[in-house]
Amino acid sequence: MSVALQIVQIVMSITIIVLVLLQAKGSSLGSMFGGDGGVYRTKRGAEKIIYQATIGLGVLFSLFSIISVILTT
Repeated sequence: MSVALQIVQIVMSITIIVLVLLQAKGSSLGSMFGGDGGVYRTKRGAEKIIYQATIGLGVLFSLFSIISVILTT
């Protein structure tokens, strides 16, 4: 059970890394240093799905980490 849980965590962590990199790809160099161009944008389409998937996987990863700690003690 512990090995399967670790494999799931590894797959989830790689997926989170990919999703975060996909989000950062769409941002410009100016926004990296705090400038957002002064225009308010809402997330739409694929950008919104990637954003929500990142949050969801982050929460699931946290839960699986807590479960892993509980099972190992």
